[in-house]
Amino acid sequence: MLKTERLRSLADALAKHNVMRLRDAASLLGVSEMTVRRDIAANPERFTYLGGYIVSAVNVPNAAGYSLEQEKDHFAQAKAQASAHAAALIADHETIFIDCGTTLTSLARLIPATMHITVVCYSLNVAEILRRMPNVRMILLGGVYVPSSDSFTGDESLEMLRRMGINKAFISAGGIDETRGVTCWNFHEVALKQAAMDNAVERHLVADSSKFGVVKAVRFSQLGDFDSIITETGQTLRKRKA
Repeated sequence: MLKTERLRSLADALAKHNVMRLRDAASLLGVSEMTVRRDIAANPERFTYLGGYIVSAVNVPNAAGYSLEQEKDHFAQAKAQASAHAAALIADHETIFIDCGTTLTSLARLIPATMHITVVCYSLNVAEILRRMPNVRMILLGGVYVPSSDSFTGDESLEMLRRMGINKAFISAGGIDETRGVTCWNFHEVALKQAAMDNAVERHLVADSSKFGVVKAVRFSQLGDFDSIITETGQTLRKRKA
């Protein structure tokens, strides 16, 4: 296969799947992994190698990746308004899951001081808020610390999540697209988000409207996997697919 054909085939594959492992790309193109690496390195405007996966450079602006510090002030008011709508859904004595990211730190702050609930989280910025709330029983999932998202990842956390009963899971996202699905920057978040959603009675996607029409590096769900989408304008109920 000629180089131009390889590049076109790789671009077509990424358009369908968002991400590809290096070995899968090599198998698809019928070349060695080293050849694929050379093709990617020679075309940084089209492809990049991120966390062991090949992704489209279009989905990685400036190849900078996600940074919690950079994101925290973006659309801050809209994020706070979305979190306020989400907080209104929390009921006394429930167990809820709060995802990582800058949007849901606002949700943690908005939990009423008089409410007795259990909160499962895996990010330090959320945990730092919750630990000051005497009526909140916090379960902080541990593992390897990931500085870019101020969160943890590990197999033990996944096992714990799979054994839990969660009333409501509040999930964040970096991109929301009707066709391409719900995406995020960090690969380590995917399994944790999915495990929380699998064990939740209700799943709520919380994001400001700037995330719509955006596709990030890795897809973790489709819009049909959620009971509602919550933005700064309010909650939109959806019929979750079986």
